[in-house]
Amino acid sequence: MTDETAGAGRPASIARVTVRYWAAARDAAGVSQEEIGADTLAALLDVVAARHGGTLPALLRRCSYLVDDQPVGRRDPAGVILRDGCVVEALPPFAGG
Repeated sequence: MTDETAGAGRPASIARVTVRYWAAARDAAGVSQEEIGADTLAALLDVVAARHGGTLPALLRRCSYLVDDQPVGRRDPAGVILRDGCVVEALPPFAGG
């Protein structure tokens, strides 16, 4: 698989990425991490929400994300391209900052 793009800024193939869930996200997902196939952060969130359901989809909308230790910030998840082998960390809001 590759992180090259193929027209319209879309990746040429689906990346295999590791998703790590922290705190409440881990509890809602029922796992601490898993491997998902997705080309963008938005696609990854759709797959995860469909796979786990319950309270996780709503929680994911409130999470902050790191992709390979880099904050996603306020970028549109549809524009965050994932490459094969990257690590996405889902960080739910928590008190105590």
